[in-house]
Parts: sequence; C-alpha cells; structure tokens
Amino acid sequence: MSSKVIPLMDRRQTLAIPALPPQAPVRGAALHDSRGRPLRDLRISVTDRCNFRCVYCMPREAFGKDHAFLPHHALLSFEEITRVARIAADHGVEKIRLTGGEPLLRKNIEVLIGMLAGLRRPDGQPLDLTLTTNGSLLARKAVALKAAGLRRVTVSLDALDDACFRRMNDADHSVADVLAGIEAAQAAGLAPVKINMVVKRGTNDDQILPLARFFRGSGHILRFIEYMDVGSTNGWRMDEVLPSATVIARIHAEMPLVAVPSSHQGEVAQRWRYADGSGEIGVISSVTQAFCGSCTRARLSTEGKLYTCLFASAGHDLRALLRGDASDERLATMLAGIWQGRTDRYSEIRGAAGSTDERIEMSYIGG
Repeated sequence: MSSKVIPLMDRRQTLAIPALPPQAPVRGAALHDSRGRPLRDLRISVTDRCNFRCVYCMPREAFGKDHAFLPHHALLSFEEITRVARIAADHGVEKIRLTGGEPLLRKNIEVLIGMLAGLRRPDGQPLDLTLTTNGSLLARKAVALKAAGLRRVTVSLDALDDACFRRMNDADHSVADVLAGIEAAQAAGLAPVKINMVVKRGTNDDQILPLARFFRGSGHILRFIEYMDVGSTNGWRMDEVLPSATVIARIHAEMPLVAVPSSHQGEVAQRWRYADGSGEIGVISSVTQAFCGSCTRARLSTEGKLYTCLFASAGHDLRALLRGDASDERLATMLAGIWQGRTDRYSEIRGAAGSTDERIEMSYIGG
C-alpha cells in the first residue's frame, strides 16, 4: 500500500520593500498600523526543526526524513536576532517570545536568552521574555533557561492520555516527558507555566476534561486553542474545529467557571477562573471569534523575514539588510514602513474574497 503524500510548497516568498516614512521613527515612539493597532509583541522563530511531527503543524507526510530544513548559515545569528529585537524594543515592543520549530533544539539557546534579557525598553524596563516549547527537552534545560534570564514558558500538551498524545505528536515522546518538563520549569521559577492544548474535534477533544481536572489547582494556566488553518499541509477542515464556547460549556458543566476581564490590549486568550478559586483557564478562538482588531504581533522567521500575520503568505526580508550595510536607522525606518502599512485581518475574512489559501507554514514563523 502506498503512503499518503502531501506536497509541501515552499511559500517563503519575499515581499517588496514597502513605502518608507520620510524619516526614521523617534526612539520611544510607538508604531501603529493602518487600523491603529500598536506593535507590542515580537515572536522570534529560532529554528525550523522540531522533534515532534504534530498533525496540525508539521505532519510527517510533508516533513519526512527527506525534508530539506534550512542550513545553519541561512538562520539569523544570535547577534542579528538581538539587533532586530533591540530596534523593535526602541519602537514599542514590550514582549518577545522565542518559538520554532522547537526552540530548545537551537544550540546554545541560553546564550541568546542572555543577550535578549539584557535589552531595555526606552523607559528602562526589561522586555517580557518568554518561550514556547513542546516540553520534551525542558526538564534538562529549565534551570539554565531561568539563569540566562527567561521569565516564563508556555508548553504544548494536546492530551493527557499517552496513546492520544502520541497520535497527535507522531513521535516517540510521552506525556511523562512533558509533565517532567513542566515540573522542572515550575521548580526553576519559570512560572506560572502556561499549557496550550490544540483541540481537534474527533481526535483529542475527549482530553479536554482530563486535562482540566489534572491541572486544576496546580498553579499552571491551561489554555485551549481552536484548530486553525495555518499553512497548507495539515489538511485543515472547518468541521474539525471545536468552538471554544463548547470547550467552556463542557468544563463549566462539571467545574463552574467565572469570566475574567482582559488584562491588557492585544490579549488573545479569553480568561476564565474556577468559581471555587482553584485556578484559571483560557481559550484562544481565532476561528470562531476573530481577534484581528486587537492583534499587536509581528513574527520574525528563522531566516529573517518579518511577517505581520500568522496567516501571511509572504514576509519582508530583514536578513538582507542585517547582512548588508544597513544602519540601525535604516532598519528602524523599514520596520516602521512595514508595520504602518499593515492591513492584515485574515481571521475576520476567512474564506471570503481577499483571503488566501497560500499561507506560510507555522513551523517557519512560530505559533
């Protein structure tokens, strides 16, 4: 029997340089896009490699043993990443999240964290420096990550049942590995740990209540994410999306919940707390309740392209400037031009005229 093959189109196209402002933005002046959304968050993918093959992100049919990952020289160096982060911090970015692929696969990631932890915003405050991981390597890395200056971690965990978990990640890693990583992160002071579950109807939605029960009272924050149409290889279908409202209803029926107000502009998770005070959960509803209107995120890919939307089809090449003779002023001016020209609202127009089926893979720019 022949195996199913999903063709992987390389959609890492480069957009033309946007119309640039007549002068560089003033340090400390926030950048706003065409809809008035400020630039506050920068997600940085440090590698396109991962030791999982999750069905919704890097399905093995597309990312098999012959898949050509980026060569090391194509990746941004730690110095290049830090330079972009410093300039972004000068113009409104307050939070940086390191992603992948699996960021803990990047050699000497602690060195990069130390460099980023030394950056300061114009008001003298440090950046909110976080990292998202599948947790498989976290137990051995947590202490070093904290010592380098990392503040918090978010861990992906799509099931508590080991058989279901292995079906989701399609790799030889167990739930026990991830739970050990979560415990190590908490012990190291990388808390509160946020735990993300991508919910795919008919695949792992029976794990919603077991996970809620397990982490209730733990001090961790469990978040449920609607299965999204990121990239073009995961075979996304709308009928496999379980609305967040259904997730909340299932939990509330057994463990009563009370809504919690948003804590800041651009917060993507809707927050709920258990009525008995035993903890908090969240839901991220990009499909059924689009939050494009408050999105403050830009994404820097592994090879140095800046994307202004998770569902983008192309990015702006910063690596060429970084490896050329571009000054910080030139880089700041380009950043301003890119963000000020931003019009993205994919989740609001999903499936309508103006949306696109050609989207960058999440493994290139982080979730």
